[in-house]
Amino acid sequence: MKTAKSILTIVILLFIANTALAQGFGVRAGVNLQNLNGKDFEGDKLENDLSMGFNVGVNYEMLVGTDIYFQPGLLFSTKGAKSTETVLAQEIESKIALSYIEMPLNIVFKPLLGTGHMLLGFGPYVGYGVGGKYTIDTPSTSTEWDVEFQNEVTDSDIDKDAFFIKPFDAGANFIIGYEMANMLSIQLNAQLGLIDINPKYPVDDEATLKNTGFGLSLGYRF
Repeated sequence: MKTAKSILTIVILLFIANTALAQGFGVRAGVNLQNLNGKDFEGDKLENDLSMGFNVGVNYEMLVGTDIYFQPGLLFSTKGAKSTETVLAQEIESKIALSYIEMPLNIVFKPLLGTGHMLLGFGPYVGYGVGGKYTIDTPSTSTEWDVEFQNEVTDSDIDKDAFFIKPFDAGANFIIGYEMANMLSIQLNAQLGLIDINPKYPVDDEATLKNTGFGLSLGYRF
């Protein structure tokens, strides 16, 4: 987590230092409502609930056509899911919290609307996991494990007190919003993960995990 925050801070400072030369530079922050969809090891559909997180980062837009912009960015984003079940009359709540450094690569259509511009965008994103926690809470106990990012789990790894997730993620972004004349903007973001982030285990199972979610964010373009 500290490494991710340090990287993001350095990137933001570098962008700010070049703002005078970068008319298209922008900053953005908001909340995420995320989930992990997929199947458990028996192939049954997961019944997780949305988990709240946040995103913060920078982007830069370049005009590529009439009212059409290419908008790459760099974000620190938190994702995950939670679930609740009752076992022997006890309510057990589990939660997965994941942190990613993400690079969205969006194409944004910005037609004039009133005194500002409407925002309609889509594009791919790639992400890399940099931290996370898995917790299980019961009425009497709370247990927490660190998330370890690796593509394959060996027999020796299973004995570790850890929860395993693949480090790389990728998918599609969708954007709708409005940019005001003062360059403040608000946008609704939807994200569909297309890569299974469940690692390979020594035994065959049918488990899959994919990040999905949506969020609301505020931005400012210099």
